[in-house]
Amino acid sequence: MTDMSLKLKIVSPEKVEFNGEADIVKVPGLMGMFEILSNHAPIISALQEGIVEFVTNEGRKEVAITGGFVEVQKNDVNICVEKAQ
Repeated sequence: MTDMSLKLKIVSPEKVEFNGEADIVKVPGLMGMFEILSNHAPIISALQEGIVEFVTNEGRKEVAITGGFVEVQKNDVNICVEKAQ
């Protein structure tokens, strides 16, 4: 993990949707999309239906969700989704 990387984990009730490193994570917050970069301030936020977008060494990826929560702390980004589509 580089200094500019985030440790990202996306889990749904069915399975772990993603577990690895990402450079940028965009999530559909209740007030609109917001971006999480390295050294983001600690936050817990509810998510609405939309697309979680993230960039890894392999390129841009996305997961469609119906809602959930995101927690960010010390470059760890944990996203708990109600349902990944």
